[in-house]
Amino acid sequence: MQELIKVQVEGDQQLVSARDLYKGLEIKKQFTDWVKQNFKEFEENTDFVFSPVSVNMPNGGVKQKSDYALTIDMAKQLCLLSRTEKGKQYRKYLIEVEKKWNDPAEIVKRGYAILQDENNHLRIENEKMKPKAIFADAVSTSKTTILIGQLAKILRGNGVNIGQNRLFAWLREHGYLIKKSGRLWNTPTQHSIDKGWFKVREKASSNPDGSTYVTYTTMVTGEGQKYFINKLLNSEQLELV
Repeated sequence: MQELIKVQVEGDQQLVSARDLYKGLEIKKQFTDWVKQNFKEFEENTDFVFSPVSVNMPNGGVKQKSDYALTIDMAKQLCLLSRTEKGKQYRKYLIEVEKKWNDPAEIVKRGYAILQDENNHLRIENEKMKPKAIFADAVSTSKTTILIGQLAKILRGNGVNIGQNRLFAWLREHGYLIKKSGRLWNTPTQHSIDKGWFKVREKASSNPDGSTYVTYTTMVTGEGQKYFINKLLNSEQLELV
């Protein structure tokens, strides 16, 4: 896959430069105007952070130019907002980047890297550890929250016959998610939040009539990933999940 835009990793999160994306999408308006128009729908320090860059000047000086580090999710949405062929091309590329990032093998690889950084003297004796335990421990080191659908893909890639809808149903049935219909349906129960297994991402949006509404997205924390992976990978009744 040919690289269209440089992707950096900070704190186990993939980020792209707003200026790089702006240039790649061939936006005609000024960078500052583009930012002012499009960033108002996103949350600073969650979807993007201010990240100025230094530019060498012909006279030997250095100039600071404004830039922002964007999450992959925000970058994909900006591609859609561009409504251009370039936007479609870059969004497709970012989807592939994200898909590779969430591949179970890549998650395990990052988990090992984090373990090595935290304790260079720690040695894992592979012959004494079950592959499932190694996988779950690696995932638990992640500081990145993931969607329940992504957790289902990880589980399925490791032998659990389950998809997104069935995992949601299982979590509701076992008291991890709210089963009562309404705007809080499929959000975590208070017990699950207190245990640190889930977080809720809230997003306010506007209706055409000017009124606002809030949507809730349930995210699985690193600790939650470890808990459910251990629970479901070691289940003796996987066919009932």
